[in-house]
Amino acid sequence: MAAAHSFSPFSLLVLARLSASIVAFLVLTWALYFKTSFYPHSSSPQEEDLIYAVLHPLLMVIGFILISGEAILVHRWLPGSRNLKKSVHLCLQGLALACGIFGIWTKFHSRDGIVANFYSLHSWMGIICVSLFGAQWLMGFLSFWHRGEVRMTRIRILPWHVFLGLYTYGLAVATAETGLLEKLTFLQTNGAVQKRSTESMIVNGMGLSLALLSGMVIFAAVLPKYQTPHSKSVYSSNKLHS
Repeated sequence: MAAAHSFSPFSLLVLARLSASIVAFLVLTWALYFKTSFYPHSSSPQEEDLIYAVLHPLLMVIGFILISGEAILVHRWLPGSRNLKKSVHLCLQGLALACGIFGIWTKFHSRDGIVANFYSLHSWMGIICVSLFGAQWLMGFLSFWHRGEVRMTRIRILPWHVFLGLYTYGLAVATAETGLLEKLTFLQTNGAVQKRSTESMIVNGMGLSLALLSGMVIFAAVLPKYQTPHSKSVYSSNKLHS
């Protein structure tokens, strides 16, 4: 606990943003500078297939993971009312969901069809993750707009909403890690990339940066010390009455 209290909200945000910046830089470098690794391995590859192959990691990492992580951090840094924070959180998560759906569509858009791209652990986890994310977003949307709900019902739902949100975010990072491992293993097995090459270092560095980023985001979200003032007052009141 002493180590946990040594972190300030500002330091957590700085570490999270730094990790996110590193991830964004690495995935952009990998997808754009080493784009030949994404070239379709078929008898008659098309430029359109290459574009969709490059878009997939960009949308899933930057659009889905980084934006959804920023949406989680909104409740820790954005000033203003709770309704403002909830609305910004909802919008950012909606944008992340759109990127996730389109990112999956880029894989299923190839001429091989859906079944050919739905065979690995990475693809299964991706479908489950985006489906859970969509259900989570819909639950948050309905909760935000239906203000006539009984207050106690919303209080009971909130812990589940927080848990599922963090679980889905962690699952998204784990899915990305399996995708990086799958792609790099495929390239190294075919001899397209050497194990100690620059591209291998970039992909492995991206995986480590994603792990660090997810830790910072979840750490900032769960620590009671960094709850909103309203949550702190409720926590203090409950503690006095216990």
